[in-house]
Amino acid sequence: MNEAEPKDAEAAVLAAVSKLGIDFEVFPCDEALADTAAFCAAYGFSPQDSANTILVVGKGAEPRYAACVVLATTRLDVNRTVRARLGARKASFAGAEETRAITGMVIGGVTPFALPSELPIWVDLRVTERQRIVLGGGSRACKVVGPPTLLIAYPGVEVVEGLAIPAG
Repeated sequence: MNEAEPKDAEAAVLAAVSKLGIDFEVFPCDEALADTAAFCAAYGFSPQDSANTILVVGKGAEPRYAACVVLATTRLDVNRTVRARLGARKASFAGAEETRAITGMVIGGVTPFALPSELPIWVDLRVTERQRIVLGGGSRACKVVGPPTLLIAYPGVEVVEGLAIPAG
């Protein structure tokens, strides 16, 4: 669907977030440290404030996709909540290549901003309860840091209670 280059995706993300009129920070990072655990350890961010965007696919006659945003300290409830919301008999995480093809973004930079308009965006309620969150920036070279109102104000976002379960 969308085969944008990482820098193009990053520019689209930053433009989309800027349109919201809510203060945020673009936090540059080493691409080798873009994955959540490495990023938090290297830059002093809390995993409780890190919100991961995960593309999921519902298996059926026609695959159905959704972008899910959950805290790094939780696990996406793919087998119950996501599967039921997709109306699928089976659901799973999309692979890296599939994620890139659908979102135009690479793992470590995927964010709910600037996704294709037909893609549902579901945000776990816990994400909205944080003071600030760290999200992908469209590429592995930066993150978007700001209040959860960035997500709540973004068109097409649906807050879902129970989208994730505590990790552990």
